[in-house]
Amino acid sequence: MVRHPDRGAGRHRRTPRYLAVVLGLAGLAVFLLFVQAAQDVVAPVFLGLNLLIVLYPLQRWLEHRVHRMVAATVSLVIVVGIILGFFLLAGWAVSQLVVELPAHNAEFVAVWRQAQAWLDGLGISSAVIQQGLNGVSAGSVMGLLTPVLSNVTAVTGAVATLILAVFFLTLDSMSLPARLGMVAGSRPHITTALRSFAVGVRRYWLVTTVFGLIVAVLDVVALAVIGVPLIWAWGVLAFLTNYIPNVGFVIGLVPPALLALLSGGWGSALAVVIAYSLLNFVIQSIIQPKFTGESVGITPAMSFLSLMFWYWILGWIGALVALPATLLLKALLIDADPRARWVNAFISSSPHPPDDASPAD
Repeated sequence: MVRHPDRGAGRHRRTPRYLAVVLGLAGLAVFLLFVQAAQDVVAPVFLGLNLLIVLYPLQRWLEHRVHRMVAATVSLVIVVGIILGFFLLAGWAVSQLVVELPAHNAEFVAVWRQAQAWLDGLGISSAVIQQGLNGVSAGSVMGLLTPVLSNVTAVTGAVATLILAVFFLTLDSMSLPARLGMVAGSRPHITTALRSFAVGVRRYWLVTTVFGLIVAVLDVVALAVIGVPLIWAWGVLAFLTNYIPNVGFVIGLVPPALLALLSGGWGSALAVVIAYSLLNFVIQSIIQPKFTGESVGITPAMSFLSLMFWYWILGWIGALVALPATLLLKALLIDADPRARWVNAFISSSPHPPDDASPAD
């Protein structure tokens, strides 16, 4: 029996499956640590990529009617307008609270005295509280303000990086169809996965925007019935914080609840908390996940874990792009590899066997 040395050598050169998986996971861990170290650049760039993906169908539609440079310019202007509008609206909503609070100084003192009386009833004397407050000095207050000021600087830098990234990504988008065609010739699975990622990203942002508007309008109605000042500012804040999965409504709840406490007492504040909680539970926890899950294709538990993970990796922008970032990893590591698609059984919102899967896999 004649042996074929080339065939035997090929068997020995083949990397075992488990070793390939271990090396792949190690490489992924190193890559994520690099992304975490460069989050000030990576996070704005990825957010800009998301916005361009959402508007890309409009750009392609315009390219059939005007010059492609004009179409790309229109997309760029719209994306920059969205970015500036988002941060300007957030700043306006927060500034309304800062301007309104001094007018409720007397109510704040009354609430403080009620809190002191309540703490006295629990056995915590005002002397203990006063002793703790004596340690507060101008230096300690500035120490608390320094992170806030640095965050303002970081946000400004992130916006500048985001706009620059959008500009260069828009230029590259004009040659995207040709580039995807080249990849499809040799790696059709990767092209299909990337197209699926783009569709999922568009659906995710569309669903989140629509439900954010619904929740914001209902919040404004509830706040108007309760009698909370600045209802439009809190409606804008509720809409913007809806883009943060799972915990966004809590961020949007604090300012109107605080103002309701100062203007209407504990009853108004409790009414705001109950109204926001009911609306969040019904719309954002029951109805929206059905649509969001179908758009992004992952389970609610995976959505929450994605929020925690990408906030750790990419900072505060990671909270905005948590689900799209998870979609990208899913597309490249799972959907693009037929042998890895079994993982969808644990993370997909509607798992089903792939068409090209075989029992041997």
